[in-house]
Amino acid sequence: MSELTFEQMLEESFKTIHNGEVVDGTVIDVKPDEIILNIGYKADGIITRSEYTNESGLDLTTVVSVGDTMTVKVLKVNDGEGQVLLTYKRLAAEKGNERLKEAFENKEVLKATVTQILGGGLSVVVDEARVFIPASLVSDTYEKDLSKYQDQEIEFVISEFNPRRNRIIGDRRQLLVAEKAEKQKELFEKLKVGDTVEGTVKNVTDFGAFIDLGGVDGLLHISEMSWGRVENPKKVFTVGETLKVLVKDIRDTKIALSLKFPETNPWANAAEDYAVGKEVTGKVARMTDFGAFVELAPGVDALLHVSQISRAHVEKPSDVLSVGQEITAKVVDLNEAEKKISLSMKALENAEVQAAEAPVEE
Repeated sequence: MSELTFEQMLEESFKTIHNGEVVDGTVIDVKPDEIILNIGYKADGIITRSEYTNESGLDLTTVVSVGDTMTVKVLKVNDGEGQVLLTYKRLAAEKGNERLKEAFENKEVLKATVTQILGGGLSVVVDEARVFIPASLVSDTYEKDLSKYQDQEIEFVISEFNPRRNRIIGDRRQLLVAEKAEKQKELFEKLKVGDTVEGTVKNVTDFGAFIDLGGVDGLLHISEMSWGRVENPKKVFTVGETLKVLVKDIRDTKIALSLKFPETNPWANAAEDYAVGKEVTGKVARMTDFGAFVELAPGVDALLHVSQISRAHVEKPSDVLSVGQEITAKVVDLNEAEKKISLSMKALENAEVQAAEAPVEE
């Protein structure tokens, strides 16, 4: 038997490795963009930054030190320069896939940080395994701009797991829907008509505002925003504003709200404040051909008929009055049941004339 040469003995002292094999190695050098390992083979192993992590620009010297041991996977036994190309990221991703498979089967709620905003959704990484959350499954409401989720930690479940087709889909929406349903159930169990509750303005439209009461939205209709007249809700309320509102009605899952609290009802003391014969002051709110409506207080409008504006003949109220003008008149009729008040400026003029014409006592 011929003796082995030194080179042959040296070569046989190293183990043989193959592509796809999982090996252990010891870090012998670290650079910002690559790691060099002794894997017990005749050539050293190299892990580039892109095969270590999905995080671009990461300085590898900050996460790996000389002497560390690592379990890696062989990508190429010879990278063309006599070195073994290794991957840490892909092996971790394979283990991550096993983790995701288990979570999918058990319907487990996972938590991860959003690493990337894509055109159609969000990308998160769980143990180096990527999960895609489509835009339609990010929230329980439509969100055009997903940029606010960048670097945020979110919860989700795996709704589809098919690594062969590279389809691992996350779903955040069903968690939010379930949470909202639970909050709605709790709220409806304790909410009653007549309750005063605190909410946040969620959206303002031309016909009203939607108020978030803590998982349940209530509608504050434009007619319930004030005892007075509200022309444009968008000029009165802003999104995010906190309000105390009155629960006016509950029908199934619909809640009607109001800011017309009974204790602030301007008609509560109408019999005293607007008694027939009393002199009152108000501002002309609007006019018609037959008369002018005068606001005596927010929510209390009185009619000044065209025939009661002056002793002189008045063709149209706009001939002598203007919107916003302050006038003084006498209450000539009050109907509390129908919330109607009639005024007369002519009655005050008559009183002045009578006073002027009355004989002076000696």
